[in-house]
Amino acid sequence: MTQMALGFDAPAKDDTPAATLPTVPAPAADPLEAMAQALAQHPDYRVLRRLVPRADYGPAGPGERQRVLILDTETTGLEQRSDRIIELAMLAVDVELASGLPVGPVEVYEGFEDPGMPIPPKAREITGITDAMVQGHRLDEARIAEMAARADLVIAHNAGFDRPFVETRLPLFADKAWACSIQDMDWQAEGAGSAKLEFLAGERGWFYDAHRAQVDCHALLQVLAHPLKAGQTGLARLLQAASTPSFKLRATGSPFEAKDKLKARGYRWDGEAKVWWRAQPSPEELASELEWLRAQVYGTRQATVQVEATDSRVRYSARAGQLSERPL
Repeated sequence: MTQMALGFDAPAKDDTPAATLPTVPAPAADPLEAMAQALAQHPDYRVLRRLVPRADYGPAGPGERQRVLILDTETTGLEQRSDRIIELAMLAVDVELASGLPVGPVEVYEGFEDPGMPIPPKAREITGITDAMVQGHRLDEARIAEMAARADLVIAHNAGFDRPFVETRLPLFADKAWACSIQDMDWQAEGAGSAKLEFLAGERGWFYDAHRAQVDCHALLQVLAHPLKAGQTGLARLLQAASTPSFKLRATGSPFEAKDKLKARGYRWDGEAKVWWRAQPSPEELASELEWLRAQVYGTRQATVQVEATDSRVRYSARAGQLSERPL
């Protein structure tokens, strides 16, 4: 049975003449679906359907394909050094490079792992995973390794969180290319009010029970298969991002009085290193930003800034990229 969530924002009385109301589609076999279709035609209502995982995306065309691995973890907490994975899920699927669409069957893995410690109350509350559910379980390392070996790209929604946890538990992932569906996507430019996965799914007409690894993976795959404003899919955007080097520019030794200007420009403060930094997605934008720093921040001062170059095999891991010093 189709399930739906309805936004009840309609006025108490609707004086719209009957002749101008939107046309109601022909009744569907399911009366609830007929109701949903009718409400979806009205501007004062929005219909959300439960997200249904897809096991197969249909036949592939003759063009080139790459295999992506959609990955999500549930953990005992946020600290990679002390917390542990309690659930790992992966979806492996081919993506047509010409269309950016997933094709063929979806290979699924989901497994629990006993963290060797009680699951904290906060993690139990968020995930619904209890100590009894994970007791005695171990991840199937052979199955995970086999799926990962055939993947060209690993995608996670907040890879900066998932990648360090996964690499610590399964070092084979350190040799894979990764992309992040938060950091490598400009959701704000797409008109999204939030980059949270539940929000992105809701904008596309779906709701689901979040914070379990497998359903989060299915939700992410369907969100990324949806076309963006430019026509390409999110999957196509991430495959492109993974093939492009990026840079972390650190404004070392920047004058204190420039802090507001740097913050307004999008720089972030690293309290541990005590430096302002900003990510630059391409060599061209890095060169442009170096010119801006020279003109707007350092002026006539002699200065050298630090640039960390990363690619998709290092990005979002706990490992540093290639460091260099750039005189201004």
